[in-house]
Amino acid sequence: MSKLFRGTYTAVITPFTPSNEIDWEAFEKIIEQQIASGITGLVFVGTTGESPTLTHDEHREILRWSVKVVNKRCQVIHGTGSNNTRETIEFAEVADESGADGQLVINPYYNRPTQEGLYRHFSAIAHATNLPIIIYNIKGRTAVNLETDTLLHLLDKHKTILGVKEASGDLSQIMDVIERTPEDFSVLSGDDSLTLPIIACGGDGVIAVVSNCVPSGFRTCVQNCLDGNLDAGRQQFYALLPLMRLTMIESNPIPIKAIMHRLGFCSPHVRLPLCEPSQATQQRIESVVEVIRQKESA
Repeated sequence: MSKLFRGTYTAVITPFTPSNEIDWEAFEKIIEQQIASGITGLVFVGTTGESPTLTHDEHREILRWSVKVVNKRCQVIHGTGSNNTRETIEFAEVADESGADGQLVINPYYNRPTQEGLYRHFSAIAHATNLPIIIYNIKGRTAVNLETDTLLHLLDKHKTILGVKEASGDLSQIMDVIERTPEDFSVLSGDDSLTLPIIACGGDGVIAVVSNCVPSGFRTCVQNCLDGNLDAGRQQFYALLPLMRLTMIESNPIPIKAIMHRLGFCSPHVRLPLCEPSQATQQRIESVVEVIRQKESA
């Protein structure tokens, strides 16, 4: 059975102008570079896209605009998740009507729902639209973990839940998910630095931060791993690993946005409560920018 989601997906930054507005021109430039690099798909309005500080109107506008700009040249996945089930459904309906290929729905954060609450939350979203769902399991940002038994219960009841972005950091749990889910279910790494081991264990790819700045290089690495060319994929992975770590040296998306600025794609501006990277981080970014240019032009 074929899987709808498999490959390298970029969790795209949302570029802002220095006056704190969405920079649509820079946004389109980033999208065009991603598509030209052969990326499998683009994920809009996720954590990397600074979804917490977008207004609801901006969120909806990006959902509608992104599908038009991509124009079916790669898959489009929309971040619709919230800690408010009703709000998530509202964004899911916009994503569905816009023509997205799927939606990324994070575990509700701050509320700390029980496993039953998680089950009811995702069930309500699955009932509300027919748009395929990728659940985003990231305990470090939400304070709650979607247990494998709960996920399997959801899959038994809802055929539109077709994947999980696993960022629990627990490789044992991720292996359990890979082993116990159906053949048409996608397990995508939500942690760039765990992409290689997750694919080696049977995973299907990654929703990545680092591919904002090295889409071609990381896509090639992931594809080699998925194709079973592990020697080549491993070599490429370890070459990119220092860059992956750099993108996480401060809260995401602070470093990746600074890198994209140095590469000429956008302003480094992030919205409060995020702020510019430390001087030490900026110095490290300066030292790798030329290396990134060389990797992507190779």
